Amino acid sequence: MNTTLTTLRTTGAVAEEGGLVDFLILLGQTPVALLITLLVATYTLGIKGRSLETIEKLLNDSLAPICAIILITGAGGMFGGVLRHSGIGGALADSLSDLGLPLVVSAFLIATVLRVAQGSATVALTTTAGLLSTGVAAADLSDLKIVPLVLAIAAGATVLSHVNDSGFWLVSRFFGMDVKTTLKTWTVIETTLGLAVFVIALGLWWCCHE
Repeated sequence: MNTTLTTLRTTGAVAEEGGLVDFLILLGQTPVALLITLLVATYTLGIKGRSLETIEKLLNDSLAPICAIILITGAGGMFGGVLRHSGIGGALADSLSDLGLPLVVSAFLIATVLRVAQGSATVALTTTAGLLSTGVAAADLSDLKIVPLVLAIAAGATVLSHVNDSGFWLVSRFFGMDVKTTLKTWTVIETTLGLAVFVIALGLWWCCHE
């Protein structure tokens, strides 16, 4: 309801003002929707004739790991937010952009630095794209050469997921792994994926260049 009604309101299909629409959008907000889901699930468990003790045990067993994931994921995201607002990512990106490297290499390195500095792949993607937009416009690249550039940015925003990445903690807690094991598995997989894509981007870049 939230997504649909908000989209309809944005396009003008639904009036901007309307108490009923506002109420339905509120019901569709993630925390409210999840709370309703929890209440319905609790009621559904109860109508099967289970005792209160059984329902309480089911809820405790189900909610305990989820609460831990939400707490740690939120803490990881908050740490990334602190780093973003401190300006460290922008400062490092500006330093790398002045090295005179090929555009595709600069894209990968800037995205990687931003990814490591603040954790969020989305922020690394959007920030790197913004920083390189002027250079891309000045280079007057063809559509074909923009493809490896996008791949390089995506690759840099994927590698080296670690403790300031909320996704790192999500994987860690869902699979019951400690930090060391998650670094050995998830971080290695993400880095391998990013490096493989960057190699492909480099090959496409030089092929287009020739």
